Amino acid sequence: MEKKVMIVGAGLMGSGIAQIFALAGLPVVLTDRSEEDLTRGKNFINKSIQSMLKREKYTPTDEQRINDSILFSTNIQDGKDVDLVIEAVPERLDLKQQVFRQLDEIVQPNAILASNTSSLSIAAIGSVTNRPEKVVGMHFFSPVPIMKLLEIITSIETSEDTLVRVREYGNLINKETVIAQDYPGFIVNRILLPMMNEASFLVMEGTDPEEVDRGLKLGANHPIGPLRLADECGLDTTLYALESLYEGFGDSKYRPCPLLKRMVEAGKLGKKSGKGFYDYN
Repeated sequence: MEKKVMIVGAGLMGSGIAQIFALAGLPVVLTDRSEEDLTRGKNFINKSIQSMLKREKYTPTDEQRINDSILFSTNIQDGKDVDLVIEAVPERLDLKQQVFRQLDEIVQPNAILASNTSSLSIAAIGSVTNRPEKVVGMHFFSPVPIMKLLEIITSIETSEDTLVRVREYGNLINKETVIAQDYPGFIVNRILLPMMNEASFLVMEGTDPEEVDRGLKLGANHPIGPLRLADECGLDTTLYALESLYEGFGDSKYRPCPLLKRMVEAGKLGKKSGKGFYDYN
């Protein structure tokens, strides 16, 4: 039987996730609240496809397959018969729980409900459903069509069958998977976020962002510096994830840098706003 997938949230992450499942030939429903949100998602996907074609990573056949496989919809009911749902809405627990309550009522009972959260509790997200054993974390990395990693997060409720099925999906979309436990930040962000935070403290103390990034690139063989990466991820997203780590562990080593807070309050969110640690205008 052909597997079907629904992605909830047509932002940068959600549209990227829809793109890779469609590339694998799976029918995808990409849903969001408004036609405006869906148009933005379409534009993200089209821009990504054109970039891949230009770099000869995709063929025209790949482009056609992606375009033919995605149904854009503002009606979440269009995904009621899917086998897997991946939620990719903003990183707020109350919002994600609201989405999961709705999905639990609408989507067929054997479907897996996955969250693309980068730091929130999978157990807490799954607790509002009648199928916590089928709730799992599927954390993708940006840009989704290029980054090879898929972090799979199992809560204390997630069943072995769910884990096996999700790993199969990982293979289908050609991702390398790592299995993480359900603690704030999982594997990658638990290590990466404190580094971005410490880099922010260096800037607050007067070090030039270019010098910080150059130091990590040349001294630790990182392909991109932590501040440039924070700008790419969004400084608001970085701050919220840090606050989640700080709250989840109650450990002062995760305290967000005051400069990072001030930048977010000032609307300096990184690449998406045109200015962060670097100027993109």
